[in-house]
Amino acid sequence: MNTSAMTTHRHPHWRKSSHSVGEGQCVEVTATGGRVRLRESDDPGTVLTTVPAVLAAFVRSAKAGAFDA
Repeated sequence: MNTSAMTTHRHPHWRKSSHSVGEGQCVEVTATGGRVRLRESDDPGTVLTTVPAVLAAFVRSAKAGAFDA
């Protein structure tokens, strides 16, 4: 993941999925210093921080159906 293209240390550039429709209920992402930050667009004050490898493993698991009911 190219973190320099996504953010600066002072003003993170939050990105939404291209599949996002309208406002709210969107996950936004930014990266800096080897960390990935995620937040919900309608609650931007709550931010989860992880590393790219952990996020990639989570996405692979979700795509494989690991969290399906």
